Amino acid sequence: MPAKKQKLELTWIGKENRPKLEPRILLEDPEKSYHAPYRVGANDLFDNKLIFGDNLLALKALEQEYAGKVKCVFIDPPYNTQSAFKHYDDGVEHSLWLSLMRERLEILKRLISKGGSLWITIDDNESHYLKVLCDEVFGRPNFVANIVWQKRIQPDIRATIGAGHDHILVFAKGYDEFRGKLSKLEPSQEHKARYKNPDNDPRGAWVSADYMAKGFRPNQMYQITTPSGKKYSPRDGSCWRNVEEVYEKLVDENRIWFGKNGDSVPRK
Repeated sequence: MPAKKQKLELTWIGKENRPKLEPRILLEDPEKSYHAPYRVGANDLFDNKLIFGDNLLALKALEQEYAGKVKCVFIDPPYNTQSAFKHYDDGVEHSLWLSLMRERLEILKRLISKGGSLWITIDDNESHYLKVLCDEVFGRPNFVANIVWQKRIQPDIRATIGAGHDHILVFAKGYDEFRGKLSKLEPSQEHKARYKNPDNDPRGAWVSADYMAKGFRPNQMYQITTPSGKKYSPRDGSCWRNVEEVYEKLVDENRIWFGKNGDSVPRK
């Protein structure tokens, strides 16, 4: 008999239990519905939807109309911190929480368009399990980033180690397509002022950085001779940032700066 194909996955009690969801429709409440009286442009999205009810059933209802059309999804699931809240349970058993998240993540994946993204806020209680669960649903190559955001700035005198930050896990439905759609930030005047062109480089203004790095790597401990003939070795506790072959290539491309007189410690 052929061996069973194995895969790396997160397992938990009850993972094999899947709810049976029938197709759902959304019923409009005319008394609570309103929208702008007219469109400004032909491409305007005329209506938003505010849905009241179980979020799993709501997602299922959206699937028929919006599958593969949603560019960006942001969710703020229960952090499962064993806290009591009026409108939702934030203290379910860990394996149940994973099952609840898995069902919703799978529908969200079907809703998101190619190159779209999912952003999830979470804290340390479940962040690492959620990361692996998302790896399984979206595919590990589609992980974009774990953005750490500081939720509190005042010192916590109750403990030596305090939970002063939360996480935003970002996954894409097609990592390459998502990266290709990202816009670069326009540099501020303060950033632009850091760039100079003292050697009239035809490639434009540039900024230099120390060519030494902390640590010891045997293949990055060579001696450098400057254009004026001075010789330099890395400082104690440091090594050059690149191996010698890469350094020589950078010199050939005029990307190493030895100062105006050609006798300074190299900078990149």
